[in-house]
Amino acid sequence: MDQPTAPLLQVNALSRHYGPIKAVDEISFSLKRGEVLGFLGPNGAGKSTTMKMITGNLAPTSGSVTIDGYDILNEPKQAKAALGFLPENPPLYKELTVDEYLNYAARLNRIAKPHISAAVDNCKQRCGLEQMGRRLIANLSKGYQQRVGIAQAIIHSPALVLLDEPTVGLDPIQIREIRQLIRDLGQTHSVILSTHILPEVQATCDRVQIINQGELVFNDSIENLSQRMQTTALLLRFKRPPSTTELLSLTGVQEVESVDENTRRIHFLAEQDPTESLVNTSVSEGWGVYELTPERMSLEEVFVDLTCREPHHAEATQP
Repeated sequence: MDQPTAPLLQVNALSRHYGPIKAVDEISFSLKRGEVLGFLGPNGAGKSTTMKMITGNLAPTSGSVTIDGYDILNEPKQAKAALGFLPENPPLYKELTVDEYLNYAARLNRIAKPHISAAVDNCKQRCGLEQMGRRLIANLSKGYQQRVGIAQAIIHSPALVLLDEPTVGLDPIQIREIRQLIRDLGQTHSVILSTHILPEVQATCDRVQIINQGELVFNDSIENLSQRMQTTALLLRFKRPPSTTELLSLTGVQEVESVDENTRRIHFLAEQDPTESLVNTSVSEGWGVYELTPERMSLEEVFVDLTCREPHHAEATQP
């Protein structure tokens, strides 16, 4: 029987406290090889603090981070060799050309001198920078500067790439280009994408985690998140509205909300859709339904629902 593959990244009970303030409070998760993880949360939730601890730029108050089998605190050189990082503000030297900067990044990552040229050419090609080598970084658009930042993060072909808010400040076309680049990276690297932009996660990730007030409140696949967003409400307009009691008597109906004199919003269990029963009963009882609109919970509504409640435990177990 095949042994299960060890996760590339293992985060165990990771915490960071600033006096009485718990910026990150005992979060645990793992990341498989080749997986793209969306790390969602409102501003101030603890995303960047977590990223800094994973990369070894900030010591945790407690807990551990293991990358490719190496503990980030006890074996930092080996762990960081498997890691590429794009901070929210890319660490660019804008007085250098793209080629000069990437050559410098290659040397920082201890790429052997005979292999530097090939490594620079490879990351330029992957990031769409082939024609930008001689351009000063200061003269590039924000989108191309982000590409240079991603290029320095992948120049040594790390197993794990962390991207902290990579599309902040970009225009819609640049955002689409960076999202495609992230999807491409997911073919050959494991990626953690930290963001507060909800469509970013849907467009690029396999799995999503939501952090709120330093605690994980959701950890599941994009597919299961989509199921959570399925239709669980109906908006109905009646000529002769029934009573709330009559509507609640229908199988699956959990709550009835009065929108106006003739309009009701019906909340129901996902596995017990009362639509057919509502239509049939409306005909037999003469309620006169003249509008029936299914309502899906948006990703934004799921996000608000999870981040506005008191955090305690993530809703899904570790994959």
